[in-house]
Amino acid sequence: MTAVEPAAELVVTDITVGGMTCAACVRRVEKKLGKLAGVTASVNLATGLARVSHPADVAPESLVAVVEQAGYQAALPVREDDEESAAADGEEAESRRERERLTVTALLAVPVLVLSMVPALQFRDWQWLCFVLAAPVAVWSAWPFHIRALRGLRHSTATMDTLVSLGTVASFTWSAYALFLGGAGGPGMRMSFSLLPSASDGGARLYLEAAVSVPLFVLTGRFLEGRARRGTGAALRSLAELAAKKVTVRDELGEHSIPIERLRVGQTFVVRPGERVATDGRVTRGTSAVDLSLVTGESEPVEVGPGSALVGGAVNAGGLLLVAATAVGADTRLARITRLVTEAQAGKARAQRLADAVAGVFVPVVLALAVTVLGFWLGAGADPQAALTACVAVLVVACPCALGLATPTALMAATGRGAQLGVLVRGPQTLEALQQVDTVVLDKTGTLTTGHMTVARVTALPGALGQETVVRLAGAVEHGSEHPIGQAVTAYARRTGDAGPPPDVTDFAAVPGHGVSGRVDGLMIEVGAPDGRLPHELATALTAAEAAAHTPVLVRVDGRAEALIAVGDVLRPGSYRAVDRLRRLGIRPVLATGDRAAPAEAVAAALGIEEVHARCTPEGKAALVRELRRGGARVAVVGDGVNDAAALAGADLGIAMGGGADVAIGAADLTLARGDIEVLVDAVRLARRTLGTIRANLAWAFGYNVVTVPLAMVGLLDPMLAAAAMSASSVLVVANSLRLRGWQPSGSRGRAHGTRGGKAVVR
Repeated sequence: MTAVEPAAELVVTDITVGGMTCAACVRRVEKKLGKLAGVTASVNLATGLARVSHPADVAPESLVAVVEQAGYQAALPVREDDEESAAADGEEAESRRERERLTVTALLAVPVLVLSMVPALQFRDWQWLCFVLAAPVAVWSAWPFHIRALRGLRHSTATMDTLVSLGTVASFTWSAYALFLGGAGGPGMRMSFSLLPSASDGGARLYLEAAVSVPLFVLTGRFLEGRARRGTGAALRSLAELAAKKVTVRDELGEHSIPIERLRVGQTFVVRPGERVATDGRVTRGTSAVDLSLVTGESEPVEVGPGSALVGGAVNAGGLLLVAATAVGADTRLARITRLVTEAQAGKARAQRLADAVAGVFVPVVLALAVTVLGFWLGAGADPQAALTACVAVLVVACPCALGLATPTALMAATGRGAQLGVLVRGPQTLEALQQVDTVVLDKTGTLTTGHMTVARVTALPGALGQETVVRLAGAVEHGSEHPIGQAVTAYARRTGDAGPPPDVTDFAAVPGHGVSGRVDGLMIEVGAPDGRLPHELATALTAAEAAAHTPVLVRVDGRAEALIAVGDVLRPGSYRAVDRLRRLGIRPVLATGDRAAPAEAVAAALGIEEVHARCTPEGKAALVRELRRGGARVAVVGDGVNDAAALAGADLGIAMGGGADVAIGAADLTLARGDIEVLVDAVRLARRTLGTIRANLAWAFGYNVVTVPLAMVGLLDPMLAAAAMSASSVLVVANSLRLRGWQPSGSRGRAHGTRGGKAVVR
């Protein structure tokens, strides 16, 4: 029997790729890398990043070499602590070079355009001045296009730069011929201009306006496109800016500042009012309110105290806090959020893969069309100038830039906006699946409910003591209890009463299965399960508590029943709105919980959920998902615990609550960072808007070429207008994607955040 060799371990390496200008470049890099055994690559034009999956025995340096051999610049990412500053410096330098080249090009090209288009301004020998001004534009300004075109020629490939370079060279070469050999250089030469191509002037026709307008408009489009593309990544950069550089540590030597890289788990650090929390931790001393809006999208400040968990990047809006670090570096929640957003932006939607495949053959087809058009016009007896005009227009107007930018720019803007709202997606496949979901399976505990015992209602008999006093006495007796019900009563008493210490308790006794008792302020207080006959008001409250699947707790003072406290896992404030809005979006809610039938039915009745599955084991939840999918439903599962992991992984889309177990988050495709189920509705609407934007971008990118290329072929499109149209197409695609940055969820939470704690909050 022949032994089967184990499959080689695959690893993922990110490579920064420079010099890509269109979707044809993307396709070429992916094909070159894909020729290596076991290697697959996904290249993103907007981010300039190639995500390569390859066997472990393939060195990353060899991947870089393959990209360079394809004619592009490539490098492995720099160290994490240098990456942000290096990227910022690189973008700033590139933007400065683009601006300088564009400024010089505009100063040289505008006079040529004006003189060529306005015959009344054409003075004696004007054409020679235009030639002198156009020469540096055709050579120096278009030099990046020429270099990349030659590099592609050496590697037997053609890209958008090939089209731009050929169009510029053809226009300038013909003009030089006309000036020196064709009779256009004589004094007093005049040239009319029309938006439609014309060859009526014979050899006196110049194309200097095309020779300068092509580089000018393409450079302008690239500059605007670059600014817009950098704008789509603004949310990701804002996340990176939340990471602290230094932290104030308190130890046996006192307080001292150290670089964040030297902070270790377990060390105590100080967070003063207005400062940003350096890393994930747990409060050991102090109370305050923290602003989590930049990290999780939570608009309201959260009160914290000893024992409260803190997220790195949050802003301390109140008092001094001492925090013990629980995670540092790549293990922090902020790092995980940033990593999820980065990975999502590197992915591709199915439609974009089709566009990339088309772009891979698009440029060669355009070159063939241009040659065919030139030959057809000349063969039909047309004037050579008319033939050249049509050929140059075809070369210039056909550009696959918009195809390459249609998806990544929309995805960058959407994932960044989603991160600001507390929605973290793994990639475009998640958005596609979320858009198609028609059934959502909801866990109860921790998803629709708060996940911990809380006092839901207090019913007290009218009398001398009053409700507040009875609750205070019950809280004092339960203060030492470790039972969840006792802790819930104590916490409620602390919230509703004064902030002072609880009264002293004597003669304390605890009866397992029944409750606790003790003497407070001379009164014997008993807190436990109801028994015996109750007054009418308390009997009614007991019935209501049992109907709601809450746990009733009776408070007796000196043997007399005084109050009934209903304790249970209460619904989250936004659960009803979330379920109602999901239903309005055409999504059927299903409740699946491991809890008893009574609490499950009570929650379902409160939320209007018709289909309920109680006492579901982890295997039962996974089986339910499989059954729903076999019935034709596209299923999303929302959960937060270990018991939800199998169902999350088996669904069409797994959605984890941000405060849930790591295994649930790891199995999910989408994470609701702030643990608010209502954010799921925002995620669905954002996914639908994003996919709609991508479809609109691709429709424009394809439709633009379908309309303009035939016009250019039949001679109805001037090369100058072709250059302007080509540049405008890319800019429009990016601008349409940028609209997602301002997308707002419906409802009160859609209001932009302001500033808190002296720190600006991203709008």
